[in-house]
Amino acid sequence: MSGDRTPAVVDLLSRGELTVRGQVREASNAVLFCSVAYEGEEAACVYKPVMGERPLWDFPDGNLARREVAAYELSEATGWGLVPPTVLREGPYGEGMVQLWIEADPSAALLALVEDEEAGEGWKAVGPAQVAEDRTALLVHADTPQLRRMAVLDAVINNGDRKGGHLLPAPDGRLYGIDHGVSFHVDDKLRTLLWGWAGEDLTEEATAVLDRLDGELAPGTPLAERLAGLLTGAEVDALRERVAGLRRTGRHPVPSGQWPAIPWPPV
Repeated sequence: MSGDRTPAVVDLLSRGELTVRGQVREASNAVLFCSVAYEGEEAACVYKPVMGERPLWDFPDGNLARREVAAYELSEATGWGLVPPTVLREGPYGEGMVQLWIEADPSAALLALVEDEEAGEGWKAVGPAQVAEDRTALLVHADTPQLRRMAVLDAVINNGDRKGGHLLPAPDGRLYGIDHGVSFHVDDKLRTLLWGWAGEDLTEEATAVLDRLDGELAPGTPLAERLAGLLTGAEVDALRERVAGLRRTGRHPVPSGQWPAIPWPPV
């Protein structure tokens, strides 16, 4: 399916017939590569059945799929379109998350290891990384508006697993983030490779988006009602508080020191 037709894509993902074509083996939870077809339209997608979710000590069982859908809802509310169209529906193996498949551009460079002590022009430093038993290098990420928006979205949804492999630069220049199952916890769980802007002022664009989100997350609004079907009341309240906190400080968050700041493995 081609073109920017998000409502049509959501309809296809929600109503179409899912056919399992294969499995993404390296994933920690069950991730099935599928095709979905409806009324003459067809697309590739990912299906993550709830029954294939691995239990986690700090998240309730059986609701990672809902968190993925909630991340899509928040992404759409920002207007940045950083998460591929994602729905919750029944599939061949029961209820699960279905998300449009994004083919990443392998030539796009978002992360790098450099021997210099500082990041070069167009890059932001994350920190030192062990590359050999007796050698470290500086981990850097690209300094782009798309990545900076992603860093803000991650702070809003409290993403606990922003790895390099969860960033998909598309051939058309857009950037997508995937794998948001460990998001929206009530405690600070932010773990990301996108710390390059930590402590810096938010952009005017981000500030305007957060101001709008504050209103759209008010109790009784359509967005709040949709999230209420995906998250607990305490998690929605914590989401509102994170938005309020970012508006209050006007800055990108910094690592709390109470939780590993970078996910493992980082890629």
